[in-house]
Amino acid sequence: MPVRGLVTVATATALAAAGPAALAHATPGPGGEGRATAVVLRTGLDVSLLNKTVNVPLTASLNDVRAPRSAEKTALTVRLDGVDGGKPFSVLSADAARSKATVENGTARGSARLAHAKVHVPGLPLLSLIEVEQVTATATCEAGKAPVAESNLLGAVTVLGKRVTLTPGGTTNVRIPGVGEVRLDLSHRETTSRTAAATALELAVSVNPLKLNVAEVQGTVTLAQATCETPRTTAPSPAPGIEPQGGPAGADLAETGGSATTPYLAAGAVALPAAGAAVAARARRRG
Repeated sequence: MPVRGLVTVATATALAAAGPAALAHATPGPGGEGRATAVVLRTGLDVSLLNKTVNVPLTASLNDVRAPRSAEKTALTVRLDGVDGGKPFSVLSADAARSKATVENGTARGSARLAHAKVHVPGLPLLSLIEVEQVTATATCEAGKAPVAESNLLGAVTVLGKRVTLTPGGTTNVRIPGVGEVRLDLSHRETTSRTAAATALELAVSVNPLKLNVAEVQGTVTLAQATCETPRTTAPSPAPGIEPQGGPAGADLAETGGSATTPYLAAGAVALPAAGAAVAARARRRG
């Protein structure tokens, strides 16, 4: 083999020894994909009709999306049957209602937005339970960063026909004689080391309208909610068949300027001089 060929083989051998370790050190290991959800409207109401002789659960959601499979929905209305004398009943109508959930590039994110919306409950055909101009909620979980939850309410809010002023993070009670009571919680946010959740507006509803053939409506209504969970990453492991060398396991190499790839690079460095000596000896014999 020519001298140049020997040097090429030696160099390739050294790089092959160091290469798998460097790749293992740089590439994140497999882990959980992370999760994200978003919903524009969710109801959990119990409706008692005909003087409590008929109980109908009013459970509905609008634009409920979940990821890892990225999804987006923009439906504007929710209609139910069987709670208004057999006629279709509209729970919510809005000019804009959008929810989106994605998990990609190490980031899980859910977002929901509702604009110019009216929510109705059975028994109050002409009076909205609540009207809002705009509410939004966003939850973002990015690998290596702290999760973030955000929620906002913009513009006026009207509850049972009464204009109200809400306090972020606080509770507001609205009582309308002869109609009922609504408790509102604005901008609720929670975060942990790996998760985030944001709710723009949550209503605890207790409505008992007089002489409207509806005995009672109780439960909760949620407007604009988003959650996320940070995708997991795992620590890389050495390439198969290669034993870690040097100090004991867990030794801190940073203080000496080393890294997890140092043993393999050092092995390659030793291989190069040895190959060079062999080439020189062979050349002398030929001379």
